[in-house]
Parts: sequence; C-alpha cells; structure tokens
Amino acid sequence: RVVIGMATCGIAAGARPVMLKFMEEIQKRDLQHVTVSQTGCIGMCRLEPMLDVILPGQEKVTYVKVKPDMVERIVTEHLIGGTPVAEYTIGAAEQ
Repeated sequence: RVVIGMATCGIAAGARPVMLKFMEEIQKRDLQHVTVSQTGCIGMCRLEPMLDVILPGQEKVTYVKVKPDMVERIVTEHLIGGTPVAEYTIGAAEQ
C-alpha cells in the first residue's frame, strides 16, 4: 500500500504529480496487489511531498521530498524488490 499526503501542504509541494506517477507505474507493471491512497497532513510540511509504503509484515517506510522521477526506483526496489530506497527515506533526510 502506498499512502500519499495530499493536504494543502503536500499538494503545494508537488504531491499530485507524484501520486499520478505512482498510479501510472503500478498500472504499467500490472501490480494488482498494490493500492495507492491519499491521506491528509502527515505533519512535517517541510519534507513534503511525503508518502508511506506499507508492506505486509514489515514496518512502514516514510519517503520524503519525493519527486516524480523518484517513483520508478521506489516501485522497482521497494514495492517489487522489498528493499526500501534508503536515501529517499525520512531517516536520510534527518541526517
């Protein structure tokens, strides 16, 4: 599951093109087990666009400052491969 922050702050930072790119990649790869949903403000507006990837049996991973050109790598490595893209995550942003 991919949950994208779509409050005013997220939209202003570019969350809508990110969400559309996720939907495009998921459809292109026919990933029927993946859903994309929206949520309100995640609470860290300075890190928007933000999204969570939630895989069964694993901890939630939060990606920050996501741009559409980052989506293909997140889909390939995390959604398909099961390995988060560490340099795009909140942990990397806070270092």
